[in-house]
Amino acid sequence: MAASVATLQQNFKLPSSVSLISSSQSTFCGTKFTTSVQYKRKVCQPKGALNVMASSSKKILVMGGTRFIGIFLSRLLVEEGHQVTLFTRGKAPVTQPLPGEAEDAYNAFKSKILHLKGDRKDYDFVRTSLAAEGFDVVYDINGREAEEVEPILDALPNLEQYIYCSSAGVYLKSDLLPHREIDAVDPKSRHKGKLETEALLESKGVNYTSIRPVYIYGPLNYNPVEEWFFHRLKAGRPIPIPNSGLQVTQLGHVKDLATAFIKVLGNEKASKQVYNISGDRYVTFDGLARACAKAGGFPEPEIIHYNPKEFDFGKKKAFPFRDQHFFASVEKAKEELGIIPEYSLVEGLTDSYNLDFGRGTFRKAADFTTDDMILEKSLVLS
Repeated sequence: MAASVATLQQNFKLPSSVSLISSSQSTFCGTKFTTSVQYKRKVCQPKGALNVMASSSKKILVMGGTRFIGIFLSRLLVEEGHQVTLFTRGKAPVTQPLPGEAEDAYNAFKSKILHLKGDRKDYDFVRTSLAAEGFDVVYDINGREAEEVEPILDALPNLEQYIYCSSAGVYLKSDLLPHREIDAVDPKSRHKGKLETEALLESKGVNYTSIRPVYIYGPLNYNPVEEWFFHRLKAGRPIPIPNSGLQVTQLGHVKDLATAFIKVLGNEKASKQVYNISGDRYVTFDGLARACAKAGGFPEPEIIHYNPKEFDFGKKKAFPFRDQHFFASVEKAKEELGIIPEYSLVEGLTDSYNLDFGRGTFRKAADFTTDDMILEKSLVLS
């Protein structure tokens, strides 16, 4: 791989400031998972994955790629035979083993990943380094603002496809659900930068595909989605849920999302299209608590309902979901691309628990401060 990297640098005459190296030569300081637990399914060969022949191998740039979605996506891209470069700031390990992954399999993957170290907000560097490389496809996993995307487009005028990770959070709150791709969007949304990015891609005439996930869950999740419930279940604590607990939401497994990202690659039907991607069933907050308990092998949870307006939690977040109905239709992706989620909710939560939290790994330590405030008031009232 070192020889191939040197060849890349010679052929494209990278500027002296650009450092393109094999990830196996990069500093790796992450925690290595050591276990014999195996996947229920092979992550790199998911059901319905796109079969890409060697002749259609692409030179792919992944903006981000060192956390959660990017970790699973990069595995699939390498498995499909593509040359994959991760553009990161270099502050985190470029690669890390998947939970339960055999050491030889991880090392084989790691040796095939290239790394371009830089700050995507350094627009001059982005233009110079990407122009020198001439990528075919960009997967933008961590882009938040349109101004971060424009330099990439400037640097790659012959780009074949720009695949963007947007969010279902862009939709305008509505009485009519589920959200569909044609629904009104909220220009004041905290995800407005993603809306502006989609508009930029459209205005530039780029062959783009935008993916709008709802809530994402699964092993290595850095957002406290299922982890929030697992912490409370493990501690044997009641689970505080705002209001009635009948609010309906939706979760999609990270491996299903990664598979969807692969499905749109080179797919003419996905050209200049937006797709909601998530699980195909909806769940109430109370139902999610019970599903997490079932996934982790815990007893039926005690659920405490409370009125958030009666508390001042300060800057702390008492519950990990928006307190409203929030779910989206995935029918367009099913009908046009044949994308069908492989994981049911309990199956996916079980996968997440067994490969992550159940093995003692999690991103954030338990914090029951707001729970105690709620429970204290509940005891007084009772």
